[in-house]
Amino acid sequence: MNIDQNTLSAFLTELMGESGVISETADTSRYTTDWSGERLGEPLLVARPRSTQEVAAIVGFCHRHQVPMVAQGGHTGLVGGALPDAERPELVISLERLNRIRDIDPLNFTLSVDSGCVLQTIKDAAAESDCDFPLSLGAQGSCQIGGNIATNAGGLNVLRFGMMRQLVLGLEVVLPDGRIWNGMHALHKDNRGYDLKQLFIGAEGTLGIVTGAMLKLFPKPETSRTALVAVPDVSAALALYAQARRSCCDLLCAFELIPRACLELALEAAPSLSDPLESAYPVYVLFEVAASGPVDLDAMIEHLFEKGMEDGHVLDGVLAANDTQANRLWQIREYMVEGQQHRGEHLRTDISLPISSLSEFYDEASRAMIARSPDTEIIAYGHIGDGNLHFNLLPPPDLDLAAKQALLHELEGELFAIVERYQGSISAEHGIGRVKQAPFLDGLSDLERELITGLKTLFDPDDLMAAGRILPRRA
Repeated sequence: MNIDQNTLSAFLTELMGESGVISETADTSRYTTDWSGERLGEPLLVARPRSTQEVAAIVGFCHRHQVPMVAQGGHTGLVGGALPDAERPELVISLERLNRIRDIDPLNFTLSVDSGCVLQTIKDAAAESDCDFPLSLGAQGSCQIGGNIATNAGGLNVLRFGMMRQLVLGLEVVLPDGRIWNGMHALHKDNRGYDLKQLFIGAEGTLGIVTGAMLKLFPKPETSRTALVAVPDVSAALALYAQARRSCCDLLCAFELIPRACLELALEAAPSLSDPLESAYPVYVLFEVAASGPVDLDAMIEHLFEKGMEDGHVLDGVLAANDTQANRLWQIREYMVEGQQHRGEHLRTDISLPISSLSEFYDEASRAMIARSPDTEIIAYGHIGDGNLHFNLLPPPDLDLAAKQALLHELEGELFAIVERYQGSISAEHGIGRVKQAPFLDGLSDLERELITGLKTLFDPDDLMAAGRILPRRA
């Protein structure tokens, strides 16, 4: 950095006005903490641009004067990727004011937006045009689409609609030197050589700052049905999933695994919720089907229930009679996450495995964790229709904070070793950021590390943009 903070502040204020710059510590505090509650360093300043051109001007200035920078969205990340660095102060570029719905084309089933648009705003805009943007996350009321793209977000509907990568047709990106790449194509088929947009999806802001996106829309579902089913074990849940894929075809949107311990955590976090079935069962499955045409979804689910009971895979179940009941069932899934937060220090993981290996992995990993720490509580749930499991751990409550952290670190290493043996991934959708960097690097081959490092060096030779995320910061 070859300028002082006052010079940087003066440039930003001239560019965006006083409302576009935040400098006081009391005002910058919300830009230093994400949803996980973690806090790292203090930003040099917070810049709040309103347009792609302002983002480009800011990034170009930082490039010329060697100012480190990091883009920030809705503060819902879980791997420390968008938090300002604790060792090398960075300019935080908040995209919260870059929040326009640019255009919607219901005939082409596309929607173009600024990257700071909140996901729920996008979903509402699509619905007003009788369309659907299917990305569905617990944080959709606050997360921004730019962050969803940067982390290749997944969520509940990956089973039917794919990850964020499958929902993006085009991007607009400010590169680390301030140039603007305009790839805002609305083409559903485009085979002109390298697909550059894919380099930025999942790159966590290390190769450029996404400022706009052309998103793929779908017909708005006319009917949907949500059901919660009790099953004997994880193996039965997977057998039921296989049957559901065959019985419901492409109408199956979500298929969530919820062991009893997870359901109890949700009831603990939200006393207004009630146990959905009369008896307690070891494992539950929460699933949803939706259709846009004249499809009898009730008959489809009834057949699935009957076949599951015949095969011994279904013990009990409930089909939501209306949207209110469906929402209450989905609240169980949402409040499980809140319940973990209320318990304090815990291990969050976001792993994925081949679907056919999930049951065997679940059993082996559970045995390994219990053998090492019998009083640690396993909270393992996830989107098993796409192989994504959140195998989380609550440490014994009688340990002090340091002992909890040490134990969880040890258990994480053992868990990731099992994931590797099953040829899985340590990050299904949250990304790498800082939190998962060490195990991510450990799992790379020499060639993979060479290629990834080469990409970063090509796009950002000075290592100014989101340095230290995914790859270590260069000295």
